[in-house]
Amino acid sequence: MIPKHTQELIARWPLGHVATITPGGRPSVSPKGTFLLVDDTTIAFGEIRSPQTVTNLTHNPHCEVNFVDAFVRKGARLRGQARMVRRGSTEFAKLLPRFEAVWGDLCRRINLLVVITVDQVKPLTTPPYDDGATEEEMIALYKQKFAEMYP
Repeated sequence: MIPKHTQELIARWPLGHVATITPGGRPSVSPKGTFLLVDDTTIAFGEIRSPQTVTNLTHNPHCEVNFVDAFVRKGARLRGQARMVRRGSTEFAKLLPRFEAVWGDLCRRINLLVVITVDQVKPLTTPPYDDGATEEEMIALYKQKFAEMYP
């Protein structure tokens, strides 16, 4: 089951970095920005420009997706197996309105949905928490850093 705090993280920060294995056995990581929570054990993203990720997952459906809140510097690693839900299928038609509610017109560009059944969730944190940093301190620090990067 995907914990509630991880569900909230995905809703707030839907950019997930998907780790797959190429047919040649090499690691591959690619960001996907259209993630949604389907239910307590399933996440999905709309495939728009991800032919290599689809090839990799077709060859080997095992994957890991990392989500990180850039301000609190906490996140989650979700492992599971992916399957492709093709445009024109009943399941695609059932899921698409949920994507349209969040992503609007971008959904016209979705070629298929990659649905991942999650079997393991692990937390991610940054080392300053080991030294006693609080979320409030991390947020303040990263607000300042982002303001300096993007004045």
